[in-house]
Amino acid sequence: MDFSLFYFANEQEADTGSTDRYGLLLDGAKFADAHGFTAVWTPERHFHEFGGIYPNPSVLGAAVAAVTERVGIRAGSVVAPLHHPVRIAEEWAVVDNLSGGRVGVSFASGWHPQDFALRPENFADRKAKLETTVEEVRELWRGGAIPVVDGAGESQLVRSYPRPVQAELPVWITSSGGPETFRAAGRAGAGLLTHLVGQDLAELSDKVALYREEYAARPGSDGDRGHVVLMLHAYLHEDEAVAKETVRAPLCAYLRSFAGLTMSSSTKGRRVDPEALSPRHFNAMVERSFERYFDEGGLLGTVEKAVDVVERVRKADVDEIACLIDFGVAREKVTAGFELLGALRAATAEDSR
Repeated sequence: MDFSLFYFANEQEADTGSTDRYGLLLDGAKFADAHGFTAVWTPERHFHEFGGIYPNPSVLGAAVAAVTERVGIRAGSVVAPLHHPVRIAEEWAVVDNLSGGRVGVSFASGWHPQDFALRPENFADRKAKLETTVEEVRELWRGGAIPVVDGAGESQLVRSYPRPVQAELPVWITSSGGPETFRAAGRAGAGLLTHLVGQDLAELSDKVALYREEYAARPGSDGDRGHVVLMLHAYLHEDEAVAKETVRAPLCAYLRSFAGLTMSSSTKGRRVDPEALSPRHFNAMVERSFERYFDEGGLLGTVEKAVDVVERVRKADVDEIACLIDFGVAREKVTAGFELLGALRAATAEDSR
């Protein structure tokens, strides 16, 4: 099992009045770089406190490149329909050069209508835009040209610069759990990035099997099985009770923010105003989610408990766990837990041999 670090802080939790808002990102990147972790992932989020300090993963990737030497630098995710493929290729080629060839990008279709204020014309067919954008970014990365229409209305073929270090861009597709996205990622010969919001490990295992089947069926797959990454909340402590009380308030706030964003989205005309729910019902829903996450949905508690979680994740045929460490726990407590996270990575590596 590979281990990486994942970032998706709630803006309210990150906004403590300090100007060092990205200190935990850089602290974690340095730790990951020195302790055998595979990568550091940062997302793309807009117009909402949920993930709000991460509007552009390539900018943050450049910062990570400056303080690391070996760890992978990945987007989790670039919302493909919001951007021109040339801009994606250009920005990540810069980071690839700064890092000596360590970048990778997971692409997402996007899901919240408000995000598409940046490109409203792409919302309706965002799934198709995801597919074509990934293909075009890959072509540009390899040095090929794609067709565009210039300011004079003329058709042109353009290439992107600078040239990257890596000949091929490592690509993943982000899925919130839809089986067809798992299949599509396999058909595209891409990796798969997912989470346990709205799916359990048994359901995930079935979907991973669909992904592996599609990946193996591609011409020239030559036995390659692809790469599946699962994001899990992570906070470890020597004492289970201390860990639970440490994460309770920040994780509940994180889940409350996520629920508010999800319920207020309106892709099928059924928008729900979380403010219309009674505080008692809403809080009960969040508390149930917290108990589930703490018991079985993350690397939360002691190393011994987390080892069991890793083994269950391994049995679901997952290749990498992306540890979400910045969900509101105080920075000094998160960094104090890095040693235990490293111990977990080492312990599960030994168990697999």
